Amino acid sequence: MAATLTGKEKYRTYTDDMDLSRTHENSVRNMNVGQPERWVSIIGGGALTALAVSRRSWPAAILALIGGALLYRGATGHCPVYQAIGANTRHIGRRKVNTDRAAKVERSLTINRPPEELYRFWRDLANLPRFMKHVESVQVKDNRHSHWVVKAPLGMTVEWDAEIISEIPNELIGWRSVGSGDVDHAGSVRFESAANGQGTHVRVMLQYDPPAGPVGVAFANILGEDPGHQIEEDLYRLKEVMETAKSSAAASPSSAQEPLKTT
Repeated sequence: MAATLTGKEKYRTYTDDMDLSRTHENSVRNMNVGQPERWVSIIGGGALTALAVSRRSWPAAILALIGGALLYRGATGHCPVYQAIGANTRHIGRRKVNTDRAAKVERSLTINRPPEELYRFWRDLANLPRFMKHVESVQVKDNRHSHWVVKAPLGMTVEWDAEIISEIPNELIGWRSVGSGDVDHAGSVRFESAANGQGTHVRVMLQYDPPAGPVGVAFANILGEDPGHQIEEDLYRLKEVMETAKSSAAASPSSAQEPLKTT
């Protein structure tokens, strides 16, 4: 049975804390590769395998073997070389967001809706998967805490718990990851009235330690999973959702009686 969790932050329960079958226990016991290294292995192995498939040669066959070994290393968390030399990086702890090495992203877009309406829509976290393409689900735990499941490169997912740490109604929502999720990050979204009074300037700022650090960022860019590009696309989808809803409401004969619902 999972141990009872206490404290201000809610930590994700790992398989080590559960009653497992003997086979699973042995599998966990044999893991000797830390989570960041597993991400590097999976991403690197996938890239090498894809490159090998596109070429037909003896060097490509060697690349395929290396790629397969890296994929195995990442998927199982076991490295035969580490086992042979007695190394184990599995229990090396993760650090919280480090401003010196964290990846930083900032994107903004003007949306033709008032700040208070955009704020209410975003603050209802259940709305976020509607325009955030890579977000599979957001489970709201209470007014400040939520659990996120997000798509990652190569068909994988990452999860974390998040906490809203700063909030100004109709102006600002700030958050950070808490506990021991897969990605340590912090960010904010601001809603500022456009200078000409037409719409709202929505600005998203994100700072995060990606799995595998700078190496993970580089591989993510190669595989088309750049967070900056994701945020930019998400903002355009938010613009489409909100402005399309406005147009639909204006065109409806009953629009005066049925205003746009954003909460």
